[in-house]
Amino acid sequence: MQREHWGSRFGFIMAAAGSAVGLGNIWKFPYLAGSEGGGAFLIIYLAMVATIGFSAMIAEISIGRHAQLDPIGAFRKTAGGGWTLFGVLAILTPFVILSFYSVVGGWTIAYIVKSVQLMAGTVSEAGHADQFGQLVSSPAEPIVYHAIFMGLTMLIVLKGITGGIEQASKVLMPVLFVLLLVLVGRALTLPGAMKGVEFLLAPDFSKVNGSMISAALGQAFFSLSLGMGALITYGSYVNPDANIRSSAGWILSLDTLVAVLAGLIIMPAVFAFGMDPGAGPGLTFITLPAVFEAMPAGAFFQTIFFVMLTIAAITSSISLLNIPVAWLCDEKGMSRSTATITVGVVTFALGVPSSLAMGVWGDVHFFGMNFFDLLSYLTDTYALPLGGIGSCLVAGWVAYDKMSLEVTNNGSAPFALLTVWKWICRVVAPLAILWIMANMTIWA
Repeated sequence: MQREHWGSRFGFIMAAAGSAVGLGNIWKFPYLAGSEGGGAFLIIYLAMVATIGFSAMIAEISIGRHAQLDPIGAFRKTAGGGWTLFGVLAILTPFVILSFYSVVGGWTIAYIVKSVQLMAGTVSEAGHADQFGQLVSSPAEPIVYHAIFMGLTMLIVLKGITGGIEQASKVLMPVLFVLLLVLVGRALTLPGAMKGVEFLLAPDFSKVNGSMISAALGQAFFSLSLGMGALITYGSYVNPDANIRSSAGWILSLDTLVAVLAGLIIMPAVFAFGMDPGAGPGLTFITLPAVFEAMPAGAFFQTIFFVMLTIAAITSSISLLNIPVAWLCDEKGMSRSTATITVGVVTFALGVPSSLAMGVWGDVHFFGMNFFDLLSYLTDTYALPLGGIGSCLVAGWVAYDKMSLEVTNNGSAPFALLTVWKWICRVVAPLAILWIMANMTIWA
């Protein structure tokens, strides 16, 4: 069966940017920026994205387009059988990530419902800021929303690349940017908002330490969908004449823009109402609802925010689900519908313990962590970095001649920084990632 390709360059950029743009940008980036020192963290993050992130992104898309296969097939075809271990990792990692990512995606849908109820006056604002704890500790409610989120993801992936993922991304991504701009405009007009802008954009380099550098590199990998096989898989649908560098530049720029805009929504609002910018993961689901309560027409803007957050989550979840689905189609000969339903159901089942870990199974610990935190720790700390190292080594060393042809479109699109890219892939990126991993426990 002939492999599908993206219907247009715009469609690929929207889909790949959608994969990169997700909860990592709107949920995770602002609270990391808040807890890691604001402007200094932002500058280090941007440096990581522009060097290691950009290089790894080009490497992964190139591997995918060269092989025209899922990650396991791509590593086997590009680098040989000994490298398929990285392909296996690239199939397992998104599967594990999606299981708990869908739980958080379910929370965003739950908050849309709660925000609409608040706007309609069917619930009171009393205790509204505490409802997050009630939601996640419930044994049933978050699992229902987890199922809804996974169901929406499956419906899009079932429709295929051009008819499902590309079409959804071409609609959802522009809507996401419109909603972002609406909320940025509202946040910047709040009294005292400029203190939040200054915190986010004005660097204090005295706050730079190993923990900040580690967090910035980890966020770059998580946010750009690196090391999880997403860009290898999406790259396998790229047309042979597409300019990989240009597309990667657009993807990276859009992803970074969303992260900064999210910061320009959350930090000005938090500072305007005297909240704690370093509130951690609860910043989005606990602190912000309290901010919206204090804001004129707050329920309306809260609804917009969580609609935007859900859109961002879905554009990423469809790429995560598509990776193991592509493997089952390529390697096992399954139909897309059978593969999607199979992976979706199993992933949902794996997500149930992550959901329960926030409540009734909260006392069940593995290595001092609950099930949700354990999966997040393993993927963020080990799986994603190792996957990124594998892609860089293959592109920079093992199959450099093949990859250099992909990067330059067989010489028709010369790359002035080709040598720089090669050595970032060969040495800089792997060593930087290993250094972060080796010292992670010291900064934990």
